Amino acid sequence: METIHYEQKGNLAFITLNRPDAMNAFNYDMLAELGQVAEAIRINPDIRVVVFTGAGDKAFSVGADLKERKTLTQDQVKRNIYKIGEVFTTIENLPQPTIAMINGYAFGGGMELALACDFRIVTDDTLLGLTETSLAIIPGAGGTQRLPRLIGEAKALELILTARRLKSSEALDYGLVTRMASSSDLAQVTGEFADSILANGPIALQQAKFAIKHGMNADMQTGLHIERKAYEITIPTEDRVEALLAFGEKRKPAFKGR
Repeated sequence: METIHYEQKGNLAFITLNRPDAMNAFNYDMLAELGQVAEAIRINPDIRVVVFTGAGDKAFSVGADLKERKTLTQDQVKRNIYKIGEVFTTIENLPQPTIAMINGYAFGGGMELALACDFRIVTDDTLLGLTETSLAIIPGAGGTQRLPRLIGEAKALELILTARRLKSSEALDYGLVTRMASSSDLAQVTGEFADSILANGPIALQQAKFAIKHGMNADMQTGLHIERKAYEITIPTEDRVEALLAFGEKRKPAFKGR
């Protein structure tokens, strides 16, 4: 692949948006390749945590490739909007926990990719925002839906209707990002956070994510039912038995995802 770089280190997968000369803007080829990678990860039992980042040191992604956009027909623009929405929903629905390692500007679709991830870790010297209304359009890859669910309706309206670009520290205050680190420490902070997740039972991680994600869109009683069913999946696993044995033997468990 030319626009996406993929690497797997143990149980950790790294996906890098690889168009640094274009500030990692999304053209159609990048969206298609990102969708292929996400689908492959979804069915890979060896991958337990996924990290998304951008190539270079300027941008995570500045969103849609506006140079490409100017050459597209209205039908092609609709095609791109459908594709980016489809791909980001696939990423949101990955069973594995996902982390956006935001190493630079995250605007428009770049911010929407980060919102589709479970966690966002950002450098302390960048800017983030859903800036689409400044281009006379609206967020079209989930931003109008995921942002208010994350930070609340009023704050989401403020940020989207003003097209405001937030400093990293402001994004942290808004609850938009999970962690903040210096550029030199970003990879280490992200790695340590990923390791804190990887230390736990992989089936339990997936079922906990499933219960939270699906329960949030249901009433309390339905959510409790979803939680109970997710818990039941962990009961017959080898990992649950291993955790009990390790506890009794005062050692770290060796989880196998079975």
